[in-house]
This record gives sequence, structure tokens and C-alpha cells, in this order.
Amino acid sequence: MISSTDRIEKELLLGAPLERVWRAISDAAAFGTWFGMELDGPFQPGATIIGRIRPTGVDPVVAQAQQKYAGTAITLVIDRVEPMRLLSYRWHPHALDPKVDYAAEPATLVTFTLEPVDGGTLLRIVESGFDSIPVARRVEAFEANDRGWSMQVRLVEKYLSQHP
Repeated sequence: MISSTDRIEKELLLGAPLERVWRAISDAAAFGTWFGMELDGPFQPGATIIGRIRPTGVDPVVAQAQQKYAGTAITLVIDRVEPMRLLSYRWHPHALDPKVDYAAEPATLVTFTLEPVDGGTLLRIVESGFDSIPVARRVEAFEANDRGWSMQVRLVEKYLSQHP
């Protein structure tokens, strides 16, 4: 059984067709624009991609908050890419302290799933595996990413409205 502390789940009905939402999450440049990250390669299963935080291009208030982390490197290991349906990757959550090597820690799994529905596309984002994070930073990582994913679902929605 998965505890409520092990996973974050967010869901949003986007008023955009499946193809547009898929491009927004699966194209590394588009993803980076709304997420606030510049990625050094495409999302392909098994690929290790380095992303550097850069302020989002879709919301100036969020961009200002992200500015303090600009340039911070984040490693994503692409798990699965199932076109028009699912994208998943592993990363170290809330790994923002440049003095800490997070490589020895277990990574969480982030999964984006898409489902066409009347009026648009249902986007689900699930990040799981927090119960494996070292106790000293588990709560902070969970709470920070819970807030972060709440913000990110709104950023992808803004991206879609700004990039028809």
C-alpha cells in the first residue's frame, strides 16, 4: 500500500486537444518554457538529461520566484515515453543545494498521463517514491514538490493558452 506521504497527485482538465498537450509535455523546449528549465536533450527512454533552472516564460510572478535558483542543474532520467499517453522520468526531488550531492539518494518517479475527454485533455501528474527519500529531507522535499506541482499544472495551462 502506498502511503499519503509517498506520492503527490495533481489533475487538471485542459481545454486543449490531446496533440497540443502532448507536445507541451513531451517536447523538451516546450516543456522547459512552461516548467522553467532549459534541457540539454530530447525526452527519449533511457536518456539522462541535464536541465538548468531558468525562469518560466509564461508567468512573470512565478519567473521571479524561480530566479533565485536560475542555473541550478537538475538531472532527469527518462523512464517511459508512450506518445499521446504517458511520459515519465526519475529525478531527485527538491535537490537545490549546490553543496549537496544527491546522487546516492533514491530518485522519485514523475509520471504525466494524458486522457482525451469532452472539452479537452485530462492531465494527471503523479510523483511517487518520497518514502524512500532520507528522513532528514523527506518532509521538506514532499511539501516543496507538492506546492511546485500545484504551480506547474497552472503553468502548463498558461503555456497552452499563450501558444495555440
